[in-house]
Amino acid sequence: MPKPSASKAAAETGKTRRFISGVVEGFYGRPWTMEQRTELFQREQKWGLNTYLYAPKDDYKHRMYWRDLYSPEEAEKLVALITAAKKNGVDFIYAISPGLDITFSNPKEVATLKRKLDQVSGFGCSSFSLLFDDIETEMCPADKQAFSSFAHAQVAVTNEVFKHLGQPDTFLFCPTDYCAAFCTPNVSQSAYLHTVGENLLPGIDVLWTGPKVVSHHITVESIVEVSSVLKRAPVIWDNIHANDYDPQRIFMGPYKDRPTDLIPKLRGVLTNPNCEYYPNFVAIHNLATWCRSGGGQRDVEMSDDDDEAGSDPCYSPRRALTLALTDWLQEFLSTDQPGGPRPLNPTHLKKESSDEEPMQTDVGDPVYVPGSGDNPLFTAEPLTLDDLQLLSELFYLPYEHGSTARTMLTELDWLKAHREAVAEAETEMTAEWRSRAKCFDVMCVAVFTMFNRLSNAPNRSILYDLYNYICDIKSGVTLARAYVKQLGGQSRPSGQVMTDDPEPWGFRGGLSGEFQRMLPCHGNRDLFRHPPMTSVYSIRPFCPEDKTEIQKIHMEMQRGEAKAPAAALPALISDGLAGGQLCPSPSCGLVLEDERGVCGYALGLTDATAAALNNQRALPGDFPSMVTMQLHPRVTDPAPARRMIGSLLSLMKTSGSRGVFCELRKGDRRMFDFYSKLGSFTTLKMAGLPQDVIAMGTSL
Repeated sequence: MPKPSASKAAAETGKTRRFISGVVEGFYGRPWTMEQRTELFQREQKWGLNTYLYAPKDDYKHRMYWRDLYSPEEAEKLVALITAAKKNGVDFIYAISPGLDITFSNPKEVATLKRKLDQVSGFGCSSFSLLFDDIETEMCPADKQAFSSFAHAQVAVTNEVFKHLGQPDTFLFCPTDYCAAFCTPNVSQSAYLHTVGENLLPGIDVLWTGPKVVSHHITVESIVEVSSVLKRAPVIWDNIHANDYDPQRIFMGPYKDRPTDLIPKLRGVLTNPNCEYYPNFVAIHNLATWCRSGGGQRDVEMSDDDDEAGSDPCYSPRRALTLALTDWLQEFLSTDQPGGPRPLNPTHLKKESSDEEPMQTDVGDPVYVPGSGDNPLFTAEPLTLDDLQLLSELFYLPYEHGSTARTMLTELDWLKAHREAVAEAETEMTAEWRSRAKCFDVMCVAVFTMFNRLSNAPNRSILYDLYNYICDIKSGVTLARAYVKQLGGQSRPSGQVMTDDPEPWGFRGGLSGEFQRMLPCHGNRDLFRHPPMTSVYSIRPFCPEDKTEIQKIHMEMQRGEAKAPAAALPALISDGLAGGQLCPSPSCGLVLEDERGVCGYALGLTDATAAALNNQRALPGDFPSMVTMQLHPRVTDPAPARRMIGSLLSLMKTSGSRGVFCELRKGDRRMFDFYSKLGSFTTLKMAGLPQDVIAMGTSL
């Protein structure tokens, strides 16, 4: 028999239905643990939220095997969870998602659905939800005969289940067209939504994600429009902090771009946050602050320079974020969190009489004090609010980076675009470049400091949820910092910058990254918009007019190698060739060019005897010819360099050479790695070679 109508009773007594606010666990991926959910209920009570919607996509019996009843062990856990929610004043809504394979017109299927919800009702649950999101819209032949449309089929079953459960006060329906982007042709003309609005019983609320699945903005006008079609105010299922669609992103920015004027127009708001439980402290705390701001009271502490012009007078995203991070900092610094490690307290260890060996502990061990010549003890720097604010700005929101992240991208882009200023004589532009490079370096160091402090924070449970993300951003910032230092001549050009065999942390994204880089539109949706830059290189014969540009590259690379003045570098035979004192042999010189001009050279002497004698060297017997090659730091692709040296060797072989050698300073790891990876060059012994010089050669 149908159960008594809770919603009807509420209507008859004139009871006002409370605004639904809280969390939906509705993401794809590993569900949260029972302990985490219990902790969530405590937080919701503390922050004034009242609802938890149980809808984890990877709970088999919620979605894929929705027909199966829960086992006694599973039932025990759900009973405990529902009880914990009630204890904390949280409405536990059990959601079921039968849309993958239900036959709406089959009475047995509907009976199975009722039986499943009756079981959960027996656990103490009184609020329910039917979800028909992310499913195929094509009906089976039996349903096509019974119903005029997919919407009619869903509504018929939902109404029947709602009445069977006694018309509970909270019953949510998620349509297949759950956002404006899915509506054909639009919200106001959607036949699907009009069917739902006209036929769904009035006690049933409808879930809605806004203009898109992940909505950047949700406006009052858009809610008024959909409410008119649905004939009821929707409950927002907000995916603004969801990250189940991209494993490389996590969101810890504020709840924003939803004016508090929405609150009177809505039935409620539920956030569907990150898959990782602990970082959701920020998202859920921010939502609670937003909900409390809907009473029409102006946020008097909001500064006039808040996030956007014309910002909400009742709610400041920036201030709400600061409040959340301030509270979160206390959890980071505490180990007394559910699921977190607890330090061993020696006072809790009691020695009991036993014939067994006592457990090894540090009780009674003397405290180590380093001596005057010993390394000092490592002391972890405490995590600060500034660190968490930086963390939030680096992992902000789906449609925007935080202010520090935007600044870092802008500065890196400017430094890269104006890198030629460093090679010039000291000018105002050179001074500006170095000043901005210094500021960029300070920001990079702040990221490293944040990483170290997070890594040493006492609450390891939070850290483990964040670790992959902060490692990834640290690696990216490290590469960017090294690149800027190289451009500024503060470090030697790295061999990894120009190689086809880098360490795995030198390239990002795995197979997914490979696919993305092959697609023509890769990068056109980056939050930091910049036209893609693809270098096109050409190789041409050397001519005397190239000497000046070759000398510039030669001198710049010498500065990069030197930790001391260039005069202190050991002399190479090839210095005269690159410096213009010697001319390459006929047809034995090549120049590499890109869109900005000369960016590399490869020069050869078919007979290097005289040049070697002038430098007090003895030529290796089978290698009478010499080559020298160098590339500007902006050339990071090894392919044109391989083509150029290969072409030069062919030219020298044609000129009669049987073998060539080159000299490299030991500090030039970039070119040493390049020649080594060619596979044909090997290290040579050469009389008179300075200590810090290496000779390599190959037969032709």
